[in-house]
Amino acid sequence: MWGCVTDFFTYETTKSVVVKSWSVGIINRIVQGLIIAYFVGWVFIHEKAYQVIDNGIESSVMTKVKGFGYHHDRVMDVADYVYPPQGAGVFCIITKLIITENQYQGKCAETITKFSCSTDEDCHMHFASILTNGAVTGTCLQDSGMCEIDGWCPAEDDNIQVAPMLDVENFTIFIKNSIRFPLFNVTRGNFPSTMTSAEIKSCTYHPENNPFCPIFRVSDILNYTGQTVESLADKGGEIGINIQWKCNLDLNIKHCVPHYSFTRLDAPFEKNAISKGYNFRFAKYFKTENGTEFRTLHKAYAIRFDVMVTGNAGKFDTIPTLINLVAAFTSIGLGTVLCDIILLNFLKGADQYKAKKFEEVSDAQIEASLTQSPGSQLSLKPGIKSSYDSGAISLTTSDQAM
Repeated sequence: MWGCVTDFFTYETTKSVVVKSWSVGIINRIVQGLIIAYFVGWVFIHEKAYQVIDNGIESSVMTKVKGFGYHHDRVMDVADYVYPPQGAGVFCIITKLIITENQYQGKCAETITKFSCSTDEDCHMHFASILTNGAVTGTCLQDSGMCEIDGWCPAEDDNIQVAPMLDVENFTIFIKNSIRFPLFNVTRGNFPSTMTSAEIKSCTYHPENNPFCPIFRVSDILNYTGQTVESLADKGGEIGINIQWKCNLDLNIKHCVPHYSFTRLDAPFEKNAISKGYNFRFAKYFKTENGTEFRTLHKAYAIRFDVMVTGNAGKFDTIPTLINLVAAFTSIGLGTVLCDIILLNFLKGADQYKAKKFEEVSDAQIEASLTQSPGSQLSLKPGIKSSYDSGAISLTTSDQAM
């Protein structure tokens, strides 16, 4: 116990030992150089660690689609093929419609081949099924060989072949995006405020020739993702439009501009046998003169567009600069740690280096040294050099045991 107490109440101070070794010196400077290069090149220049960063971007997106196409021998305009119609950041352009007209509430035959039957017992097993077009009644209709359902009749048949609307490739999408970085109270828009109405109407986005035009052709967006209208129009798909804002507010605010990127979001399901593409249903309701309600059901295959806004802004601040500078200066000491490991374990003369680096001084030794003449150096053996400017011991290769 007394040994533990005395070990606890000890004091350690740094003892400087100068080792004149080319190999250790080169390793030390290389490690220090790499650490300095990391902090200067990556931390300060690339990551801009001297800045305070605002990641809480506030964003608003408004979209409009324009164009005309032919489908079901009809001319389709924006009101026909854009859903939902309010022009939000997520919208769909319908490329194919399967229309079931004049549906009334009643009982009729199911159209899905899975629900074919020969007896009523064949239909009983489908009670409470959610895969039908209505509630299964349990009756087998002998004239059609299908189970009877209670719901909107006639039931939808989505196996019919319908040619998709390929004119969608010529449609254009207008994107209006405004953002704000609340920490710095900076607001920006995705196209210059000086751009006139005529310029907007006549331009088309191009990543190099016209990067700030807010008008995007659908075919161009699909090409940027490696897709074509023909590959998506039949079953639909999901496309992401990412607007990225990375603003260095230490520079002129005019350099805070958006960068667009495009990707197919449903790519993991592109080759799936089930749940491929994108589709949804909606209905338009009507009433007869006597008040009976009926509807027209639409099953829509569409290209869904998700406009996503990301980004951050940074500006110089003293606190993160000081924190990272202290971290950089502290990390430079890792070179000394690595060299100590090499000297203490791998080089010739490691034992002699340990003896010079670690030395215990007791009270008895201190009292004994006080009785000697001033200037005597009892801790140094003959032949060991002592530097006169810092009190450090200089250990050369010739001093080490071979």
